[in-house]
Amino acid sequence: MMSQSAIFVDASFLLAIGGHRASGTTLRAAYTVNYEALIEGILKTAKEFSGLENLRIYWYDAAKDAIFTDQHKRIGLIPGVKVRLGRISFNGEQKGVDLKLGLDLVGIARNRAASVAFLVSGDDDLAEAVEEAQDLGMKVVLIGVEKADHRLGVASVAEHLALRVDSIITLPEELIKTAFVKAVSWDPEHATQTATIANAPETIKAAKISTESQLMRPKPGAPKPPTPALLNQRPKFQSPVKATASTAPADYQLVYSSTQQTSGFAGAAGTGDPSAMDVATEVGSSVARNWHASTSQAELKDLLADRPLLPAEIDRVLLKDCAQRIGEWRTDLQDIRRAMRVAFWEQLDQLT
Repeated sequence: MMSQSAIFVDASFLLAIGGHRASGTTLRAAYTVNYEALIEGILKTAKEFSGLENLRIYWYDAAKDAIFTDQHKRIGLIPGVKVRLGRISFNGEQKGVDLKLGLDLVGIARNRAASVAFLVSGDDDLAEAVEEAQDLGMKVVLIGVEKADHRLGVASVAEHLALRVDSIITLPEELIKTAFVKAVSWDPEHATQTATIANAPETIKAAKISTESQLMRPKPGAPKPPTPALLNQRPKFQSPVKATASTAPADYQLVYSSTQQTSGFAGAAGTGDPSAMDVATEVGSSVARNWHASTSQAELKDLLADRPLLPAEIDRVLLKDCAQRIGEWRTDLQDIRRAMRVAFWEQLDQLT
């Protein structure tokens, strides 16, 4: 087996943690990444631990129809980096990413192309691939992001995976701070312009619509801003009273989830943890602010047209952000999920 290393990066895992550290959300539009610096830092961390030269970095991500985006092309042009893409399904989930990573890891071990594999991931679905590579004589080292208050010392890594790797090391905190930068902030002018379009009365005159459209100045070829009539076709979502352990709303509202093909009714919050409910509300509001600050008028129109159904990509961000704060098992509680979605719509109503 050749004395060199290979690095396998689950981009969704790494970007979610780094982006959350920088912007408080896993929404990719809310932060920018210096990929060149990030990849150089990963290479340096691996080299300092093993002393080996690197075969290449395998970068795993997902895209619609597995077609390279401009971002993926940028990463793929970095020397020594190979981008491997899975697909994004109709409900926003990644498909084929873990499978590609696991097959490549075992393939490199079987071909004896590297003696040490560095794995940047936290997914327990990779545990079997790790053991197979080890059985073939390869050492597998997990590279994580430090989290001092976690029992494993790293963020968002499944214990099932952590128990199977040979070692766990962490990326320098300074690398995460410099490679990830918050990209969006709330812009009062943007808020005013958005509110003009979203809340203008239906009786507005055509001349006024024309004037406001000129103020928005959409780029050539971009979708036209929605008319007030379009946005007012659906009634505004009336969310239930903020639920706590001791309160119950007077009426019930239909609640939809983009992660399931079913709907339910929002009743009392039951006996949920008040602090967890507060976090859920804060997460919902934060995601709404970040999304609204980086969205286009066409995207806003589409979101409002499907209300109260949330797009899968936004719902997944809500769940990821909340899990970063209170853990996955609490985030799975229906009261917590409901509070996030209600807070998202309430915040969006205030912004528009």
